[in-house]
Amino acid sequence: MAAAIHCLSPCLSLPSRFSKLSLNGPSTSSATTHSTSSLSFSATLSPNFFSKGYLAVSPLQRPVRHSIVCEVTTKKPDSAVKRARQAEKRRIYNKSRKSEIKTRMKKVLEALDGLKKKPDAAPEEVLSIEKLIGEAYSIIDKAVKVGTLHRNTGARRKSRLARRKKAVEIHHGWYTPTTEAASA
Repeated sequence: MAAAIHCLSPCLSLPSRFSKLSLNGPSTSSATTHSTSSLSFSATLSPNFFSKGYLAVSPLQRPVRHSIVCEVTTKKPDSAVKRARQAEKRRIYNKSRKSEIKTRMKKVLEALDGLKKKPDAAPEEVLSIEKLIGEAYSIIDKAVKVGTLHRNTGARRKSRLARRKKAVEIHHGWYTPTTEAASA
């Protein structure tokens, strides 16, 4: 404990020793009574005070600061806003087309299921269903043409309707498929 107080005793007397320290350099004004050189110390402050590590003087280094200048210019509205508006219009338009396609397909498939379950169905009843199929094909083709559906998707949906119609015709015996081996 005594050693710690012995080490601190020179540090406790620092305020009295710094009163004689001048950081301003030689002064020419008449207001100051003493003239000293820059960073000069009094004779009572020993040089080995610094060598023992009690006080260190190092030059002050400030970090280099870069300033960024931002200019505000008036420009036209961003094109992304317009693209978002156009995309929303297309989404609503495409949604209605797809909904119409699903509705038409559902009507055709329900009519075909009803015809398949009917035991005493006549071949003429297929004509009304063929009219529904033609309307569904027309809507699908228009959707493919304007880009709402991919052409393969449109072809797949049309094929689904045609296969279901053919399955109903085969079920009732109105159509007999021919095999390639029998025709060759």
